[in-house]
Amino acid sequence: MATMAQSIRMALHFAEENLQVKDIFGQDVGAPMGGVFTATQGLKTAWNSPLDERGIIAMATGIAMAGDRCVAEIQFCDYIFNTIDLLKIAGNTHWVSHGNYSVPMVVMTPVGAGIRGSIYHSHSFDAWASRLAGWKVVMPSNPLDAYGLLLAAVEDPNPVLFLKPKALMRVRGEDLIPGEPDNEKDLKRMIDGPIGDRSQWKPTWPKLEKYLVPIGKAKTTREGQDITLVSYGRHLLLCNQVADDLKERNILIEVIDLRSIYPYDWQAIKNSVLKTKRVLFVNEDTEVTNFGEHLCYRVTQELFYDLLARPRVLAGLQVPGIGLHPNLESASVPERADIEKAVLEIIGEVP
Repeated sequence: MATMAQSIRMALHFAEENLQVKDIFGQDVGAPMGGVFTATQGLKTAWNSPLDERGIIAMATGIAMAGDRCVAEIQFCDYIFNTIDLLKIAGNTHWVSHGNYSVPMVVMTPVGAGIRGSIYHSHSFDAWASRLAGWKVVMPSNPLDAYGLLLAAVEDPNPVLFLKPKALMRVRGEDLIPGEPDNEKDLKRMIDGPIGDRSQWKPTWPKLEKYLVPIGKAKTTREGQDITLVSYGRHLLLCNQVADDLKERNILIEVIDLRSIYPYDWQAIKNSVLKTKRVLFVNEDTEVTNFGEHLCYRVTQELFYDLLARPRVLAGLQVPGIGLHPNLESASVPERADIEKAVLEIIGEVP
């Protein structure tokens, strides 16, 4: 099975061959590195930009407004914050031009903690991204969804932020990418560049097929009736693990993988909460003005009289950064034990 980095690479190859993507670029995106997580190795339209985040976003916007499809990467989301004004311009262009201009650009950037990246490589961006009107925002939790969401993002006529969890880039999925060989060693031999000199290396791409995950459509990964957990990205996997653990104690947790932060699948959340009567939103962005707070607010406004316990958000602490030591990182963002504790507290509340 492919890793998330391999699935992104295959999606980009399919896009440049079949979906008119003409430029894939960013710092170290082209040869020889192929991206800091190797997600752009071997792509024929990939090229290296200067280390200039504002220049990368401005270039992508210009290419898209000229009518060509492109995929730009900010090497880590920790360095995207100085482009907020440019992201806002790209997001409002279709609206302010009364629909006369589309901006078919995708911006990829790795997000979150989990790699011991310390203060400058552990930021999240989902809460900030959710405030960028005019942008669609997605975050996969597995390689197959990464492949399908990225192709859907490329096909979209307006800007999409593709947030890829840093901690999941080397994690293998449970499902084959359409066209992927059955043997993971065969895939590695075909599309992974060698260590060392890559000047003469060229990938041998499998015959990939089109596969789309609709933007705005959530997925239920565990069925349950006692409480709903809503998450995305790497914390979705932790929620699944907690659901599996507590099932042995006859606590049945329904887990929803949001997949799209905006537009989000309100109907999936609503249907689940009406069934379980309890809900916990989990992500690793900082807790103040967290995107989960918006979802919690909407549940309270629209489903208040159906609830058996107050809805809650479990998020990262409101601290300036995440420390390098594992204990500091674990104390800053939700861990598996934190999710389990919050679930048990909510279930234990007496209506």
